[in-house]
Amino acid sequence: MSLFRLDASILPGTSAGAELADIVEAEWTAAHPDEPVVRRHLGTDPLPAGAWVQAHTGALTPEPDRTPAQRDARLLAESLVAELEAAEAVVLAVPLYNFGVSQHFKTWVDLVISGAPLACPVLKDKPTVLATVRGGGYAPGTPREGWDHSTPYLRRILADVWQADLTVVERELTIAASPGMEPLGDLAADLHAKALNAAGEAGRDIATTSTFR
Repeated sequence: MSLFRLDASILPGTSAGAELADIVEAEWTAAHPDEPVVRRHLGTDPLPAGAWVQAHTGALTPEPDRTPAQRDARLLAESLVAELEAAEAVVLAVPLYNFGVSQHFKTWVDLVISGAPLACPVLKDKPTVLATVRGGGYAPGTPREGWDHSTPYLRRILADVWQADLTVVERELTIAASPGMEPLGDLAADLHAKALNAAGEAGRDIATTSTFR
């Protein structure tokens, strides 16, 4: 039994998403103290940007005719799938960048899809927590309602394509201390507290679900 944890912040020392994932991990580890946590950090150790092209074209090429780059990319893609399939539970800390998902996270998704059999739900029924954070406010009624093109995509991939048993923990206004955003401080603090509580609950839930799988 293991927990797979993926982080995608390019600023790991100040990552608001990592704070939430840490809580989820701590709850899971408390319930499974002797079990490993397998980690992958796309922010500090990004995957090769061109690997997906090589993996995809390699899949369309008979194995004897593949180039060394295609063979390496296929092995990488298959290893990423194996990480997910081997885990009993999953937590992903993925921030909103420039209103969408970052290139380095998208590369990981594309490689996993390429490395799995066609239409394979690699997280089928697996307890999975997505901790996602946004610097500004995107709630209904705000000026940037509808600008978050990350969270709907993440739900589509994790829950619909990969069929994870998904819990989403969200936090907004992580940069409310920035100049000009001071009036949002109280709201930001309230959202932060709620996200911390939600992360703890999600961690306890996946720890329990993992126990009885």
